[in-house]
Amino acid sequence: MPSSKKGLGATLLGAMLVLTALAAPTLAFDMTNVAFVQTRAGVASIPVGHAEFCQQRPQECGPNAQQVSAVSLTEPLWQQLLTVNAQVNAAVVPVTDEQLYKVSEFWTYPNGYGDCEDYALEKRRQLIDMGWPVSTLLMTVVKQPNGEGHAVLMVRTDRGDLVLDNQVGSVDLWNATPYKFIKRQSQANAGQWVDMIDDRQVVVATAAIR
Repeated sequence: MPSSKKGLGATLLGAMLVLTALAAPTLAFDMTNVAFVQTRAGVASIPVGHAEFCQQRPQECGPNAQQVSAVSLTEPLWQQLLTVNAQVNAAVVPVTDEQLYKVSEFWTYPNGYGDCEDYALEKRRQLIDMGWPVSTLLMTVVKQPNGEGHAVLMVRTDRGDLVLDNQVGSVDLWNATPYKFIKRQSQANAGQWVDMIDDRQVVVATAAIR
């Protein structure tokens, strides 16, 4: 999946927008709200790259013993998201799997270089190390406006589903991105995936991701 990096201007703008939302009181925690992506019942097909990743690291792909629906997004935790997103985006040089590993798809942690899913895996690992619940940090497959597949990290918070993306510097709500959301990791089991329901008319689909 393609990778690219943008400047810090987008990060600052995104921070201002989300901090405005944080200033408003949370009246009720309703995960049927539009700030959350809804999912279909049952399990979805697991991306080939993630299936191979799980074969190599089965300890990272099992059931989540303590399933947390969403993190209460405090100011310090919000700053952690911004910092991890910015630091990983800056530290990894974007290179395709074809260029780096001579295969079309290979999910792994970046070694200074990486594709979009490698950025997302590293952000997930760092946030887990900081104490974030595994069940709230979800590898997610989306479709870009040009129809190409892309991977991001979705973080489930009481303010909505936030997206950490190597292509932009900001951390945004899922429905503030230009992507079509296809599927993500299950919150119950890191080795399973679920289909997402994204009926927004924001992209023109050209090819299905399987």
